[in-house]
Amino acid sequence: MIFYNKKKTEKLNKLLLKISNQSPIKKTINKIISPWYLLPLIDRWLFGQIIPPMIFAISAFTVISLSVGVMFDLIRKIVEFGLPLFLALKVLVFSLPSFLVLSFPMAVLLSTLLAYGKLSSNSELLALKSLGIKTSRIISPAIALSIFMTGLTFYFNDNLVPASNKLAETTLRAGIGSSFNGEQGKDNIMFSRYGSRIKASNKKPTKINTYLTHIFYASWYENNIMEGVTVLDFSREDFQQVLKAKNGRFDKKSSSWIFSEGNIVSIDPSGQTTNIQFKEYTYPFVEGPMELAKVPKDANEMTLKQAMQAEKIYEKTGNLKEVRRIKVRIQEKFTLPFACLVFGLIGSSLGSKSNLRSSKSQGFGLSVILILIYYVMSFLFSSFGVKGILPPIFAAWLPVLISLGGGIYLLRKSSSF
Repeated sequence: MIFYNKKKTEKLNKLLLKISNQSPIKKTINKIISPWYLLPLIDRWLFGQIIPPMIFAISAFTVISLSVGVMFDLIRKIVEFGLPLFLALKVLVFSLPSFLVLSFPMAVLLSTLLAYGKLSSNSELLALKSLGIKTSRIISPAIALSIFMTGLTFYFNDNLVPASNKLAETTLRAGIGSSFNGEQGKDNIMFSRYGSRIKASNKKPTKINTYLTHIFYASWYENNIMEGVTVLDFSREDFQQVLKAKNGRFDKKSSSWIFSEGNIVSIDPSGQTTNIQFKEYTYPFVEGPMELAKVPKDANEMTLKQAMQAEKIYEKTGNLKEVRRIKVRIQEKFTLPFACLVFGLIGSSLGSKSNLRSSKSQGFGLSVILILIYYVMSFLFSSFGVKGILPPIFAAWLPVLISLGGGIYLLRKSSSF
């Protein structure tokens, strides 16, 4: 016979409930959820309206850009070059971060435009305004989410994209049988060095002016070897020297270049020439050409730190156009993520206008037009910066400032309704 004790059973149930509430999984869930419930109800409601269309927009823009930018090319390589399907999928995955960086700002614009357009068409924003809630307070969750997406885009662009692009190229080269030994080759490396010249009479350096003293050219660079090297030496007045070699490498111990299978042609002040053949020749020169060769061709393959190092290397070469180009690209490392904030402000301000009745198709079309205008303006000002028409910092940031001004104007217009 089993005796049922009600009081003991209730105590046991309370103890079990207490133990279950103290479980590690429960604690973890509570830690994640509790900050969410600290937010005001209106913010949680607005976040709930923005986040679902944002996830949809990120997915849609990423799939479209991946299809146009990578997928069709991979299909062609599978058919023509026999690229294995598994490696093609790996390349696709490695290419994903670079397209996500482009999708984030566009997704912020589309999601805010759709979310606030829907609330406006349902007169929910009008109800909030009738309670005395300002438009700036209504769009504050969108601005907060845009700032978060700005930070996320910067992290992706500076940390994940350079590494993932390199992995994608390594995998692709390995899949189609191209030679790849950990370092991509580079053609037409030209390094210029400026300094003082040695006088022909007393061999003392001239301190009045800065001259072009050396031009170092290599037709190809790969695996720390320069191929087809030509060095023009103007470091002495009235005396020129031309060095040609089959290949060369830099020796860090002696801080010199070791050239193989070449010749040196010297022209003295009287115009006479001497030609010396060599199998191996040690030439004292800086490591600059090697540093320049290791700089990635595309700024998208560099982190912010690498881009700043590349700027110093280009300054040594005296190539002003490349210096301006890398300065513009460094600023664009910041302005590209900042587009999330710009689009968040424009999308929420435009969507919260009480006279806007926007469907999904209209919202998508309007987003495409605004995105096109912004990026055309960015490319135009960027080219002005590279050509020297505008300072690099202005060339990169003017589109952002102009767009922010337009967003503030739209916000004031929507607040007046």
